[in-house]
Amino acid sequence: MPPRVVSLLPSATEIVAALGIEPVATSHECDYPPEIEDVPSVVDSRIDADASSAEIDEQVLEAAEDGAGVYRIDREALAAADPDIVIAQGICEVCAVDTVVVEAAIEDLGLDCRLVTTDPHSVADVLADIERIGAALDRSGRAEELVADLRSRIDRVAESESLIEPTVAVLDWLDPPMVAGHWVPELADLAGGAYGLAAPGDASKPREWAAIREYDPDILVAAPCGFDLGQTFENRTDLTDRPGWSELRAVRMNRVYAVDGHHLMNRPGPRIVESLETLAALLQPEAFDVPEPWMARPLSEPPP
Repeated sequence: MPPRVVSLLPSATEIVAALGIEPVATSHECDYPPEIEDVPSVVDSRIDADASSAEIDEQVLEAAEDGAGVYRIDREALAAADPDIVIAQGICEVCAVDTVVVEAAIEDLGLDCRLVTTDPHSVADVLADIERIGAALDRSGRAEELVADLRSRIDRVAESESLIEPTVAVLDWLDPPMVAGHWVPELADLAGGAYGLAAPGDASKPREWAAIREYDPDILVAAPCGFDLGQTFENRTDLTDRPGWSELRAVRMNRVYAVDGHHLMNRPGPRIVESLETLAALLQPEAFDVPEPWMARPLSEPPP
């Protein structure tokens, strides 16, 4: 019998599914692959996911100040799931329920299960997490095959000879503007770009708009964490109404793109390679296929 797995973040759910196991419970944000959509959730969010980027930022700050936290674990549902393994994360208490909260729930419920924590900051960390989760689920062989395939796709992108090395900025939040860190600078480098506002492994953090204007990248990507293309377009005035927007090189050259930040860029699982391939297509359109419509489109186009 396969282990009973509770996965509390979308990237881990995608890893578990790719290894051939269906979780017995997930979080409210786990929506891929499609066959897990009906799996019960044991996590609720206190944040209105349909609010604007500024409103969501305010809600997150309020949750931190009052000590309530962003997420709530449904302990009754977690106990009913009777897990052998629970997978949580320690990279960001805003992106998904934090390991500390999960540990407390497991202890209070007296669950006899193993807690596996992910905390990736690079592409190598993501691949290592796949292998580590594979080992925990007794799927090491399948994990090694998956990682080998992902490495092959990464190499194909990295080996592409770019005629130029455009400067790139990726924003994983719009108001306040936040420059994406962790694995994203590495993705930009692998895709043939130069990422000057953060180093590989740096945390994502707010930046003054003046600093982004001064950097004036050749290509600007808006990939807000948790926003699909539709929601990003709904919030695009968070960027387009800022001082000096029309003067930016990327705007003048029509190289500002919205990328699905819900499924891509911000999910450190198998589809991190889709994120790389999407970014490569935006940086080197002559060398890579146009991304699928749900993945990316110019911010100057009509909303999807």
